[in-house]
Amino acid sequence: MPLSADGPVATHLAEQPAEAREALSRIVDRVLELVPEVGQTVSYGLPTLTYRGKSLLSAVAAKRHLALYPHSGQVVELVAPDLAGFSLSKGTIRFSAAQPIPDAVLDRIIELRRAAIDDALGPDR
Repeated sequence: MPLSADGPVATHLAEQPAEAREALSRIVDRVLELVPEVGQTVSYGLPTLTYRGKSLLSAVAAKRHLALYPHSGQVVELVAPDLAGFSLSKGTIRFSAAQPIPDAVLDRIIELRRAAIDDALGPDR
């Protein structure tokens, strides 16, 4: 399911130079494949993909890098061993178009975050 063209995530992507837009769109496209029922909002000032009403992740362009925010320090901690050479902080993975997050790690981030939301909300909420 495509995102609304006038939503915050789509708007952020449209505002980026081609290289950044392509790198960020790759993440958004993968989320849409793995979690097709996502929405979009602004959370903590970031254009954010949502799942079941909760922040799933944000993929944004900053001045000097691209960043993925899985809205969970635990997710970053769990995938950190697979991200040697990337700049990480508690809730942020910094990358570039030239050094994207590897596909397998990206999938794991998405799946871990979705599972955390499902576990927090339970199956019937």
